[in-house]
Amino acid sequence: MKKAAVIMGSDSDLPVVEKAISTLKDFEVPFEVHVYSAHRTPEQVKSFVEQADKNGFGVIIAAAGKAAHLAGAIAANTVLPVIGIPVSSKTF
Repeated sequence: MKKAAVIMGSDSDLPVVEKAISTLKDFEVPFEVHVYSAHRTPEQVKSFVEQADKNGFGVIIAAAGKAAHLAGAIAANTVLPVIGIPVSSKTF
């Protein structure tokens, strides 16, 4: 079975991402969770995503507040499906 990658822009996004993690566990889908920022660690994002298919991932779930373009930055570097989870921000 392919794995799911759950990528957060910041560890402060974890409360929102926990719901996705819980669902993956319920369906017994193997997954990994990573914190990569499209702003602070763009090369890490690109490197992880470009290797995701080769490393056994079948989908990427991306969550980021404020910089909601994390999902788009990921999708630009893979042919895998990318699910973007919007995270509300008090400043917007």
